[in-house]
Amino acid sequence: MEYFLREIEGKQAHDPLFMNNYNKSSSSSSSFSSSSSSTVWVHGPVIVGAGPSGLAAAACLRDKSVPSVILERSNCIASPWQLKTYDRLRLHLPKQFCELPFMGFPSHFPNYPSKQQFVQYLENYAESFGIRPRFNETVQHAEFDGKLGLWRVKSVDKVGKTTEYMCRWLIVATGENAEAVVPDIEGVEEFGAPIKHTSLYKSGEEFRGKRVLVVGCGNSGMEVCLDLCNHNATPSLVVRDTVHVLPREMLGKSTFGLSMWLLKWLPMRLVDRFLLMVSWLLLGDTSHLGLDRPRLGPLELKNLSGKTPVLDVGTLAKIKGGDIKVRPAIKRLKRHTVEFVDGRTENYDAIILATGYKSNVPYWLKEEDMFSKKDGYPRRPFPNGRKGRNGLYAVGFTKKGLLGASMDAKRIAEDIEQCWETGANHRTTLAPSHLPQPNS
Repeated sequence: MEYFLREIEGKQAHDPLFMNNYNKSSSSSSSFSSSSSSTVWVHGPVIVGAGPSGLAAAACLRDKSVPSVILERSNCIASPWQLKTYDRLRLHLPKQFCELPFMGFPSHFPNYPSKQQFVQYLENYAESFGIRPRFNETVQHAEFDGKLGLWRVKSVDKVGKTTEYMCRWLIVATGENAEAVVPDIEGVEEFGAPIKHTSLYKSGEEFRGKRVLVVGCGNSGMEVCLDLCNHNATPSLVVRDTVHVLPREMLGKSTFGLSMWLLKWLPMRLVDRFLLMVSWLLLGDTSHLGLDRPRLGPLELKNLSGKTPVLDVGTLAKIKGGDIKVRPAIKRLKRHTVEFVDGRTENYDAIILATGYKSNVPYWLKEEDMFSKKDGYPRRPFPNGRKGRNGLYAVGFTKKGLLGASMDAKRIAEDIEQCWETGANHRTTLAPSHLPQPNS
């Protein structure tokens, strides 16, 4: 049986059998037994992650008068943006496609806001909706307790104090970029020079005058190469797979915006043909540069696999001009030397891994149905992947960026509101809990 939290508080105060079941459940789960831990009842959902997706979910819930608690492992909102991105980063899509629910970007912001402007927007967003995440709380374990009909969420703060949150709904908002992906390359220990992931890269200034190999040809890899060029480094780009490179703007409009408009009138395959034709006219045949295109069109590939096309901001011109060399996959590393799969060897002063990120959900969420253990994504694709069993939800795993996250946040809030209102109709005045309550 599922319980609404205020009903549970009443049971806690007046029903010895309920408390007996709670105590048995607590003692049977070693993951949650700790003499130093405290317990907090949460009347609304617990949201794990204070990035754009978590903020959007909290704002949509607040709009429905449903309180929530956000747990964030870092010391700030949107920590990947603030702590793990390079200085020159800008939104790849126009700002109107990156707005969170109920609040647009300031009119004086450029069409493609900078990293600093986006962070400012998110901070203003949190302040406007009264969202106050609980920072420095790392969720180590979350599991549904069938005996209680509740989620038990265990977090640890930076001084080692554990807290167990009990909630009816759990919203996973840790997103697609929770952990850096670091490939296993033979000879890493022999290389003897800096190797860092783009999550640790800030600026090409530290590589001025050096030969740098960038591994990965997505938007981050392309932009890091351009940034290195602008700081008088000599970059090479490892291209291990096929890739669609499109101009950021076509016919005076953003490529993404134009694509969305065309999809209202034309099937996806025709829109893909149009994008590729215009790209060929504007950029030329990229295969001559070592950038072979996939067989599927850019939109169809994005829809099926989530692989985002590269929106060129000047890197392609540097490749054409010879400032950036394109190289195949790495076979192995030696002392300051990289051997490629085509047999060529070259010396480098550093390697930057633009190899992307992954979900970390399987490490802490204990459930079998909703999330794949393999990649940490919901098993069902958008728009059906946001809801699981027992009040479990996901936001920010759509592979459709901030637009998809905002859509999911609104629908999740609507769904929880229905349960919240139904529960309110059956609530009676109950004795207050002696356990600590979160601020709402």
